Amino acid sequence: MAKRALILLEGNTHGTGVLYAQAAQRLGLTPITLSADPARYDYLAADGFEAIRVDTDNLDALIDECSQLRAIYDVAGITGFPRDDELLYAVVGKLCQHFDLPGPNPESIERCCDKFVQRQLLAHMGVPIPAYRVAENAREVESSAAEIGLPVVLKPASGSGSVGVRLCRDVDELTEHTAYLLGGKHIWRSSPRILVEEFAQGPHYTAQIMGNEIIGISTSEFGPPPHFVYHQFTFPAMLTDDEHERIADVSQNSLRALGLGWGPTNIELRWTKLGPMVIEVNPRLAGAPDSRLVQLAYGVDLITEHIKLVIGDEWNLRRKRSQTAATRMLVADRDGILAWIDGDCQAAAISGVTEVKLYVEAKTSLVRKGDYRDRIGHVIAASPSLAQTEAILQRAVNLIDWSITPFPSIGD
Repeated sequence: MAKRALILLEGNTHGTGVLYAQAAQRLGLTPITLSADPARYDYLAADGFEAIRVDTDNLDALIDECSQLRAIYDVAGITGFPRDDELLYAVVGKLCQHFDLPGPNPESIERCCDKFVQRQLLAHMGVPIPAYRVAENAREVESSAAEIGLPVVLKPASGSGSVGVRLCRDVDELTEHTAYLLGGKHIWRSSPRILVEEFAQGPHYTAQIMGNEIIGISTSEFGPPPHFVYHQFTFPAMLTDDEHERIADVSQNSLRALGLGWGPTNIELRWTKLGPMVIEVNPRLAGAPDSRLVQLAYGVDLITEHIKLVIGDEWNLRRKRSQTAATRMLVADRDGILAWIDGDCQAAAISGVTEVKLYVEAKTSLVRKGDYRDRIGHVIAASPSLAQTEAILQRAVNLIDWSITPFPSIGD
């Protein structure tokens, strides 16, 4: 009898990929990763997971590879991870349709990944969103910002991880970031289009959703502007019943507007003076720290339950516990060479700390980008109360230290 296999498109360098592969194994599946460059994901070779090199931007090549695997394995399901563009998840949907397997609707994913189209659909359904315009050149950016009023947020119309996203508080910052986006420094996977958006101010929340069910709502904090680099996530957010209900209603309306409702979705919102306002709808599971927080707080393993959905099994989203879990991101504070980093073992030994993970090693060159790539590690803690969790987290983070030395000057 052929082994059951789970095909994974691409991988993930900061934890989600290996968690999917491990969860697949626990479910009796053989995880097989298809990637344009399997060497990018250290865990594949380190843990002996099967990987096949294939152009994951080429649907026909993927269909051919999956067909060959179906001659050897009982392919139970296909899923994957955004690499540089969330549209990879639409490719997952197309493969699932081709092989008649459970999967997301690729048309809905594609609409959602175009931030301009996403906002049009949300606005049409009356979902509260920031004022926005789309621009293709510097003149259009300038006029759009003038219509909306500074400060504004400039972001590529496609992409993830806050890459290319910046708060522009005055004309100089607007001009500078426009030149960056259009001057060849930002890598565009399609024709350049910039979203010019009102800066919605207020606490930031994320609704974690599986199917049509809201698992819970987390709160997050960013580092200093003008960038949007996450520094901390806390799950669940401390909300009143009314606040929770209003965020849940807006989130459900967002799913309907975008034709989502299969599998995982995470919806980012700001609580403004007008109430909850949707900033972004991401048609995928949030990154590794988020899913880990849900598991620690509620005992719901979103990765395992997602795989069950992918292979056609019945999932179980019932909460098994109630705790507060939080993660603090370790973020590089300057450019240079990481001379040393330590204290992680001492931090991990603290009661209540569930994970300490470093993404980099000594002698690594660090050049900050103003996005998720600035993170060099994270610490996760959990306890019965918010105050206790924050105290544990702060104590652990205080034990971790590092030194970054300047890059040598030319001629040194």
